[in-house]
Amino acid sequence: MNFKPIFTKPGDSMWQEDKPDIEVHSSTQFVYNAHNSLALDMQRKRLPIYKNKSHIIYLLEKFQTLVLVGETGSGKSTQLPQYLIEAGWGSDGKIIGITEPRRVAATSLANRVADERNCILGTEVGYSIRFDDCTDPTTKIKYMTEGILLRELMGDPLLTRYAVIVLDEVHERTLLTDIIMGLLKKVIKKRKSLKVIVSSATVEATQLRDFFNLNTTKDLTKDTSTIMSVEGRQYPINIYYVKDPVPDYVKAAVDTALKIHENEEEGDILVFLTGLDEVDRAVSLLYDHSKLIKEGKQKLMPLAMYGSLPNSEQLKVFWKAPKDTRKIVVATNIAETSITIPNIIYVVDCGFVKLPWFEADAQSNSLIICPISKASADQRAGRAGRVRSGKVYRLYTEEAYNDLTTATPPEMQRSDLSVAILQLKALGIDNVLRFNFPSSPPSKNLITGLELLYALGAIDGDGDLTTHLGVTMAELPLEPVFAKMLISSGEMGCSEEITTILAMLQVQNVFIRPAGGQAAIKARIAHRKFEVEEGDLITYLNVYTAYEKYKTHSWCQSQFLNMKALKRATEIRTQMKRMMKKLNIPLLSCNGNLTVILRCITSGLFPKAAYLHYTGVYKSVRGNKDLYIHQNSCLYTLQQPQWILFSEILQTNKIYMRELTVIQPEWLLELAPHFYERTSI
Repeated sequence: MNFKPIFTKPGDSMWQEDKPDIEVHSSTQFVYNAHNSLALDMQRKRLPIYKNKSHIIYLLEKFQTLVLVGETGSGKSTQLPQYLIEAGWGSDGKIIGITEPRRVAATSLANRVADERNCILGTEVGYSIRFDDCTDPTTKIKYMTEGILLRELMGDPLLTRYAVIVLDEVHERTLLTDIIMGLLKKVIKKRKSLKVIVSSATVEATQLRDFFNLNTTKDLTKDTSTIMSVEGRQYPINIYYVKDPVPDYVKAAVDTALKIHENEEEGDILVFLTGLDEVDRAVSLLYDHSKLIKEGKQKLMPLAMYGSLPNSEQLKVFWKAPKDTRKIVVATNIAETSITIPNIIYVVDCGFVKLPWFEADAQSNSLIICPISKASADQRAGRAGRVRSGKVYRLYTEEAYNDLTTATPPEMQRSDLSVAILQLKALGIDNVLRFNFPSSPPSKNLITGLELLYALGAIDGDGDLTTHLGVTMAELPLEPVFAKMLISSGEMGCSEEITTILAMLQVQNVFIRPAGGQAAIKARIAHRKFEVEEGDLITYLNVYTAYEKYKTHSWCQSQFLNMKALKRATEIRTQMKRMMKKLNIPLLSCNGNLTVILRCITSGLFPKAAYLHYTGVYKSVRGNKDLYIHQNSCLYTLQQPQWILFSEILQTNKIYMRELTVIQPEWLLELAPHFYERTSI
């Protein structure tokens, strides 16, 4: 195995981008327990996975990799590691590792399993996330985020501390999931004693089994991987299609739900739409209709469900509706695999989903609405058959269903790959183009990622990590452009200010922006005090400097600032400083010299430059795309500067630039002469 780890053993404290792990409205950290009133051992026996316990243990003895497919709520995440411990897998001092795509999932599951094992969290059962390592030498079951396992691979390429690795929620196919699957395939070839369980809620099992199968012969008895399904309760389902395509699927979804309410017998309705705006619009239309229902008729209770709802609101969808009322839950694809809502008999499927997508030419991440896959359509339909036989109404034709792709493209095929390439290079994978990914990424995205890393100086002309800059950038759990900025700040003498700016960029919603009325005007006036013509990043520096001075809840409230986000930024800043000390990046202040700070920002963000075109719109220097200033930027209401750098791009109906910095064009020529050259027009 071609592993040449550059890293020392990772430290306990790892931070990474602290924005949501997965698209905020399409996932939830909320877990609902329908058997909460029962004793813990009784709750465990009620789970669908319980009757499969001995089969799971047998298959894991016989095969090196087990692909376990089971409905959300079947008990995979909490029971699997306990069954393994009870079967003696952790008796030789090794541990069971379970990876989760989300930080909160890792902590909440560890809490739950510690309760079930009747132990203190951090002893027999623990967790490790990027800010918090709650384990000790006696830990047998360790929940962790995928990023932590990747870091552990850097220090221990054969994962010698682990007896079994459980990859949970693989159906989400995040970028890290695919990287880890590719690396684990290499590890199990070298270390036959390591067992891998791949746990997924949707049926992509055959592809996963074939990927991990090390048998190269035609003799099936030598297969090293197998599939097992944990059946949830499933009743017959009738599926209905529209005769003709619908022009407005939100309105059609509402109309269909109302027809079901008028004509069908009792049972709750689940409506799938793509995003927060559509869900709120549908709930509003249903609510208006519910007020028109006459006395004596069955009432309607429309409820929204998406990941960013407060937990108290999410809980409402699980409550039983009053006797004379039908519940209509309008949800994003969060209700497809992340949660299971009880008593759903009817499903209305709009046939679309909102997915993040990376466009290599413009170097932009967009949220696009696209048709779902057959796997998603079947998963949505399965929601109707949990209690009794159900009905599914698809707002697309049967021909359209037959034309759908088999599965949703994994994140690996629709992401910026520069971070992935940097991590693989650091792990000693020299030829990233030949790396065995579960799903091959587009060559264009790989080339774009390599070009960006070369421009930043992280890799040389041969594609190898550069001795100082590349290795240090890979050590920093930041996007490559931000890692370069942080390293440059030590050389330019402004690392104190840059750590503050980068810490503020890792958290969301520093500014509280009320929806309307007098509060919105007061918030705008308060925020103007911090805003400067140099852009958003210097504005963030002003906000943090003021917060350091006052640090009170009342001050934050009066300035319409999110104290929780600012506290989080303080924690991240402390972690960054600790990491910088370890990497010998000097901690210096430029004492407010704005030119030095702006030049340092340019040294990292130079690939993300835009200029004001004579037509009045901004054009990206790379790709020549039309760009617009986001309305939340402090530059939105000011005079348009000629040259700016953006931290990220958001594409909806237009391509918007966010977190902007005003620069001088000559800095681009001076700090990135290999990337820019002056031309005469």
